[in-house]
Amino acid sequence: MATEGLGFEARRLIRGAISATLATSAEGQPFASLVTPATAPDLSPLMLLSSLSEHTRHLRTEPRCALLFTGAPEGPNPQTAPRVTLSGLAEPVPEAEAPALKARWLARHPYAALYADFGDFALWRVKPGGALLVGGFARATRLKLSDLLPKPEAVAAVSEAESGILEHMNADHADAVAAIAQGLLGGEAGAWRMTAVDSDGCDLALEQRVLRLCWSAPIEDANGARVELVRATRDARSTLNKRLSGE
Repeated sequence: MATEGLGFEARRLIRGAISATLATSAEGQPFASLVTPATAPDLSPLMLLSSLSEHTRHLRTEPRCALLFTGAPEGPNPQTAPRVTLSGLAEPVPEAEAPALKARWLARHPYAALYADFGDFALWRVKPGGALLVGGFARATRLKLSDLLPKPEAVAAVSEAESGILEHMNADHADAVAAIAQGLLGGEAGAWRMTAVDSDGCDLALEQRVLRLCWSAPIEDANGARVELVRATRDARSTLNKRLSGE
């Protein structure tokens, strides 16, 4: 697979993960903990961290860290699971950027609204430095930052169009959103809503549950999102019709 394709494969794993392992260090001693990431449009992992947590204290002293994102294994051997180790530098999100990025993180983890505004919690982000993609057993590829990250112009174009896409899909095509959730992503029946869009896919939510729809290929603008959503809606409705007919 070309490097660009491997970068997209890695981004799909990173953006689709609802949890990850965070590796930090303190005075030379490694430490690993469970975190619940989301991603900014440019792929920077976002984490809502408590100042009371040991890993947060580590990051304040040593911002170099790594995150391990793991997919589902192909069989009983856990080593067949695709995974990405992303290394980078962690930093608190500046106050000016925090509201929008915190809303994005909460859209991915809506259950966290119960504690997200507690005084000891703050949003952090990891600026990626590179990644190791393991596509399965004995399939490891080191990805440079230029291979890993989405195209900046695509990030900017999709980010500018995101609010319009969300409003249009949720107001005018709620039936399509629900069909995609149920027909392609294994969701139950309900009033699903689209909550985030980026150059690699979109998120759909029903109350506390969030599902990820990955595009078939990275998109570069709003028209790319339209093409992908039309395709996904067609495929989802075909699947649902087959279920109803007993095929």
